[in-house]
Amino acid sequence: MKPALPPDQAPQFWRDPALPFIEARAIADGRKVCYSRHAHEQFSIGSITAGQSTYLSGQSRWRVSAGTVVLMNPGVVHACNPIDDQPWSYRMLYVDTPWLTALQHELGFSPELDFRPFSTTHSQAPQLFAEFEQLYRTLVDPDAEPLHKHSCAVIFFSDLQQRLNPAERPPRISNEKLLQAAQYIRQHCTETLGLDDICRVAELSPSYLIRAFKQQFGMPPHAFLVNQRVQFAQARLRSGAPIAEVALEAGFADQAHFQRAFKQHLAATPGQYRGQR
Repeated sequence: MKPALPPDQAPQFWRDPALPFIEARAIADGRKVCYSRHAHEQFSIGSITAGQSTYLSGQSRWRVSAGTVVLMNPGVVHACNPIDDQPWSYRMLYVDTPWLTALQHELGFSPELDFRPFSTTHSQAPQLFAEFEQLYRTLVDPDAEPLHKHSCAVIFFSDLQQRLNPAERPPRISNEKLLQAAQYIRQHCTETLGLDDICRVAELSPSYLIRAFKQQFGMPPHAFLVNQRVQFAQARLRSGAPIAEVALEAGFADQAHFQRAFKQHLAATPGQYRGQR
């Protein structure tokens, strides 16, 4: 029986039932982590955060290093292994192919087409690396709401698609549907809202809703939701309601989340706003 890997060499996985289409994995020290050639049903994308490795994709081989983003299409045989016992760390995201295919259709590909593979196998573009790292941090953040995580995933993979695998842009949709989305958020701001809930009411795709909503209202749906919760809380605080009670009524996970969001919006704590009574 093989000995257990040290904690820094053991893989760390992240999953969220609210986002079943995506999974994350991280290795802090991959010197003893080696893979045989394999393939995934999902689309895979990852960032090398330290060291170097040999990256095999199909019949090609490269040496890749920190700052590189690697992309693996579904079903493509690949492997990525460390070089000469050097420190090596990475993060990976595994995205369900049907979810990504649906996003491609929303971005302009014919609905009759299946998943369109990426021709790019790896990239050293600093912006792409930074955006991937930000998405990973958001996904694994226990304090981030599912709506925020889902929105960030849609934004990242929409940008990735349009940057590396572009299609014709879909036609613009009237502002009326965006107004419906905003009104739904206002009316249900104290509830736990999912991106799919808002899209269903507005009859818009996630990729279009997020981009067009920000253009129309100056903030993405999640930020709009938090802003509405803060406004709700202001009214309750003015009526003299206890801060802890208002935090829960407004839809915040706990009082710490409420305090942080309130101060970000008003540059004052709930207690300062409510005043002494």
